[in-house]
Order: sequence, then structure tokens, then C-alpha cells
Amino acid sequence: MASGRSALAVHVSSAQCDALLDAPDPAQLDAVHAWLGQPGNSLMTLADEDYPSTLLEIGDPPAVLYCKGRRALLNQPGLGIVGSRNATPQGLRDAEAFAHALSDAGLTIVSGLALGIDAAAHLGGLAGAGSSIAVIGTGLDRIYPARNKTLAHQLVESGLIVSELSLGTPPLPGHFPRRNRLISGLSLGVLVVEAAPDSGSLITARVATEQGREVFAIPGSIHSPLSRGCHALIKQGAKLVESAADILDELAWQQRLLPPVLPESPSDPLLAALEGSPATLDTLAQRTGLTLEALSAKLLTLELDGRIASLPGGRYQIIH
Repeated sequence: MASGRSALAVHVSSAQCDALLDAPDPAQLDAVHAWLGQPGNSLMTLADEDYPSTLLEIGDPPAVLYCKGRRALLNQPGLGIVGSRNATPQGLRDAEAFAHALSDAGLTIVSGLALGIDAAAHLGGLAGAGSSIAVIGTGLDRIYPARNKTLAHQLVESGLIVSELSLGTPPLPGHFPRRNRLISGLSLGVLVVEAAPDSGSLITARVATEQGREVFAIPGSIHSPLSRGCHALIKQGAKLVESAADILDELAWQQRLLPPVLPESPSDPLLAALEGSPATLDTLAQRTGLTLEALSAKLLTLELDGRIASLPGGRYQIIH
């Protein structure tokens, strides 16, 4: 056992060694097996091929991640958004708007499911194309705070909730700073929307800097206590941002989502039917299922648009 621990200690922390070498608790194993039997629940370990590469870059990646929802989001590019639990109405609007725009640009919004800025960021992320991940400081069989129960259900349906803590773990204060390193670890950068000077969001920003992530902050009124944390970050080198475009520019980000699929034009099947060789009116009617009257009208429109040409013998040909 001692030699095994020595070998492990080269790669993981002392606490992780303990977790890997301790004998499993039978009751805990039964609880995990029952939890895994529920739809959308899964466990991810350092040995899994889809373990997020971004977490392998940080100093203490979790040995196990409990996942509920779309696990594949962990390997999508993310942007962390954090801030005050007691946010102003303007702060909430900013967090949701920034998250929505960044999500539509192809970034998954990562936050901590707390009240205030976190919740607004999740809502914006879910409303966009990139969705959202919540990293929580309790076991995944608990929703904290309870007021975010509806939001948690939305995240399970179309986003993801993840935790490194075992099932049944309560919301102890020491868990949330640990949770913050995963928010930044899963992200290309972290945006702080509103934060008091002693805010936990500043811990996330500091850890993000240590991990080599970008830090962004939205400035506010010099008279607002919730602006002081952001202003302090900006003085320390965080990027001042006024729009989501500022963040995308700083990341040199280009939208990576596929363009929306447009409704098919009635002329598209007709053009497809003309590919290859010229065809007569009767042949086109058979290929498209259109009536001769409807077909004649569409052919005339396409001919006037210069997309097809009529040939001798009542045939039509597509023009490339």
C-alpha cells in the first residue's frame, strides 16, 4: 500500500490519494448505483477519454466528476460568468445579456448556480445556442439554493450540472472556493459582472489568473459598492469590457456554430430534379410530385431568374 501511495503521489494530491486508496463505503456505493440508474446521471473520472482537457491543465483536477445533463458540454469552449448574489437589476440584465450573446457565439456559459449574477448568467446561456454548465458546491442530489430549483431543472434538460463532491454532501462554506477553481478551469476566461471588494467572485478571478485564463470585468458607478470589486480587478490588469464583442475580440473568437438551416424553398427540389441532365415537363412532374400547372409556374420563375434555360423538345436545363 505504501509503494502504491508513493506512485500515486507523483501525479495527484494527498487528498486524492486518500480518496483513491480508501476502502469504499458500501452504503455510499449503493447510493451512487441508485443515482446512476436515473436518466441523465453519469460519473466521469480522470481515466475517461472524454474527461475535459481544460481541467487537466489546472493544478488539482478532480479525480471524479458527478454529471447530470449534457455531459458533452464539458468539452465545449466555455466562458465563466460570476458576480454578486445581491446584484442590482442592471447587473442581472447585463449578466443575462452578455451570457446570451456569448452563448450564441458558440461559448458554453459556466457559473455556480448561486442567486444573483450566477442565475442570470445561466438563464442567458440556456437561451443561446451554446447552453450552460453549473458547477455546484454540494452533492448532485441536492439543489442549493432551493430558490434555484426551477433553474436547476432547466439546466438538467438542456445544459449540465456538475460537482466533484460525493452525493449527500451539504453546502458547507469551504466547498464554494474549491468549486470556483472548476468554473475558471472549464473556461477560456472569466467575466465578473458585479462584485463587492470581499466578494467570492474575486477568488474565482484570482484563480483564473493563476490558471492562465483571461479575466474580464464590467465597470460601474464609482458610488456603487458592487462596482468596487470590478474596478479593483481592472486596476490589477483585468480587461474592461462594455459588450460581449469586447470579450470575443480579446479571445480572437470566431463563431463556431453552424449557420441556421433555412426553410427549404419550393424551387430547391425542382433544381435538384434538374441536376445531371436536361428533363422534360413530364419527367420533372414525376420527380417532384408537382402538378403540371404548378411546375410550369416555377419553371418560368427560375427561367426569368436566369437559373434554368429552356431547350428544344420541351426540355429544361439548370444553369450553374
